[in-house]
Amino acid sequence: MSRVAEDRGRTAGARTGGVAPRRRGRPRSAAADSAIVEAVLRLIEDGVPIAELSMERIAREAGVGKATLYRRWSGKSALLLDAMRSLDAPCPPLEGVSVRDDLVRLVEFLHRRGLAKRSSAVLRTVVSHVEAQPELWAEYHETVVRARHEALLGALRRGVATGEIRADRDLDTLAALFVGPMLARALLHEWRQLPEGLAEDVVDTVLEGVRPPAAEPGTGPGTPAH
Repeated sequence: MSRVAEDRGRTAGARTGGVAPRRRGRPRSAAADSAIVEAVLRLIEDGVPIAELSMERIAREAGVGKATLYRRWSGKSALLLDAMRSLDAPCPPLEGVSVRDDLVRLVEFLHRRGLAKRSSAVLRTVVSHVEAQPELWAEYHETVVRARHEALLGALRRGVATGEIRADRDLDTLAALFVGPMLARALLHEWRQLPEGLAEDVVDTVLEGVRPPAAEPGTGPGTPAH
């Protein structure tokens, strides 16, 4: 078949919804993917600044060719995003019985992640870089941050429904009060050890401030007027 006939055949296939045959090639290597992401994490953990974290250096550290990186990622920012996501863990299951216990479990989850040197190092180094690129930051938020935030909001909504949390407080603000202490320590005070019992202390302190006021004796519904 001539080159022109081949081109016409492809054009006709496209017009009728036909799909061009898939090109054959070597399957993507999971081992290479892991080696590349591990190389990024290792370099960041060793204190290499983002500006010095070139694709060439990552390839050398991973023991692969630079072309291997570009077949998988469009550039350094996309690779850094996947390195961040590789450290993510699913939120712990919540029993839904005690709002306080659910909140402690969620905050303790953040506490444990803050104890991990690698997670803290990557968070401090990469977040500002990714956040400066709206599309990447939005993708990270959708794939990692949103699930944790929704789990926390769910626990807070149950607290409002059971009367353990005041209904006149903004839940997004309350969520930030639970998460903020862990993020601040991980980002600003990485040299400090996070003490045991910190999650309970944070949760109890916040809940104490947002607990509905108890009705005074003799002022509740049904109290006879004098």
